[in-house]
Amino acid sequence: MAAAQNCMVTNDWICGEYLLSRSQELTDATVQHIWITVVSVLIGLVVAFPLALVARRSRRFAGPVLGLTTVLYTVPSLAMFSLLLPLFGLSAALVVTGLVLYSLTILVRNILAGLEAVPQEAKEAAKGMGYGPVRLLWEVELPLAMPALMAGIRIATVSTIALTTVGSIIGRGGLGNLIGDALPSFFKAQVLTASVLCVLLAVVADLLLLGLQRLLTPWTRIRTTRAGDSAVAGATAKAV
Repeated sequence: MAAAQNCMVTNDWICGEYLLSRSQELTDATVQHIWITVVSVLIGLVVAFPLALVARRSRRFAGPVLGLTTVLYTVPSLAMFSLLLPLFGLSAALVVTGLVLYSLTILVRNILAGLEAVPQEAKEAAKGMGYGPVRLLWEVELPLAMPALMAGIRIATVSTIALTTVGSIIGRGGLGNLIGDALPSFFKAQVLTASVLCVLLAVVADLLLLGLQRLLTPWTRIRTTRAGDSAVAGATAKAV
């Protein structure tokens, strides 16, 4: 029992006493991490969608839009936060804005790819039924583009969870704050726990979004099931 209680003194990687004594701190950091990630991805999606529509409208717009979002993604995080600092100060808005800008290159490209992959015959059939541009977009193109859109959201979410830790430089990094605070003294239990929680957040978020994707695109499961049944039938026929 004494050895377990002294694991913080001996600076062990795995320390139950740390989890018990710092549970509130870990909870607060995790909640902040989730909040920053969710807000950043949602705002990124709101900004990326019209940009993707503009890029799809004409190749003249596609180049600048895709080029700008790509350039933004290549800007180092420290430089990005420094450029945004005069506008937002040392606030959570600074971190969120930076993460939104980083998410655009992933979201815009995936939304655009999904919309461009919609079969032309599906669009022509909808137009023949009297669908206008707005109704065509929301009721035909967007549902058919949903797999690519959700894939982009999943990638952007996992990437944002990782990048949120950089916000620790201004004290708005969620679990990154704990990692940053522990590094000077190399507090092993805190570094490991915060890092593992980041990984778990990414895994759980990806699984939840995957479940949402399957819920929103039931036809993809039907198609996969039918393909699997055909493969089984073919193999059975060959065996016979």
